[in-house]
Amino acid sequence: MIFNWQPLPLHRLADRIEHLAGTARPAVIGLNGHSSSGKTTLGRQLAATLAGCAVLHTDDLAWHHGVFSWDRLLIDDVLPVVRSGRALSYRPPAWRVRDREGAIELPPDLRYLILEGVGATQGSVRAELAVAIWVETDEPTRLARDAERVAAGEISAASYAGWMAEENAYVTDQRPWDDADLVINGGDTMHGDRQDEVIIAEGWRTSGRDLVAD
Repeated sequence: MIFNWQPLPLHRLADRIEHLAGTARPAVIGLNGHSSSGKTTLGRQLAATLAGCAVLHTDDLAWHHGVFSWDRLLIDDVLPVVRSGRALSYRPPAWRVRDREGAIELPPDLRYLILEGVGATQGSVRAELAVAIWVETDEPTRLARDAERVAAGEISAASYAGWMAEENAYVTDQRPWDDADLVINGGDTMHGDRQDEVIIAEGWRTSGRDLVAD
């Protein structure tokens, strides 16, 4: 796939997301991409730009639960609370069984919830999303970042290999960029001031929303 990359101020990206999200609140924004593609950084930037926004990391739902099988936890346990306007303090089943401290915390009365992580726009949750974003990053950059995480002990080499086997199978099967409303570049070489702008695939469209790739 060839993308027509162009710089875009971060506030303009926020405007596009607001337009795509429509009037429903809270609007759930799926932020998907390969491991180490730059999703967390983008999610943090958007949370600081969009009013009334918080980030939910799928890694917290997936912890000792499954790379992609967290979908029912999101749909059955998390979203009903968020959509009621209440604050969320949620301990997934694996957290309780394994005595992980703390909880997933989200504030009340959210206008936007960014669902960030690998598989955040997978088919089983796509209907829950107001906006789907794919972060596209070149493989050498992603692998270098992954290697740093393994070396730092964030994840074991064996766990990483198992995770990537599931991730690559999912990406090959579902091609999540095809169903994305927006595609953002998460690499290092194309960015100038990454605090104030993103690199976006201009002209990207999906058939369901009158969008195609130029």
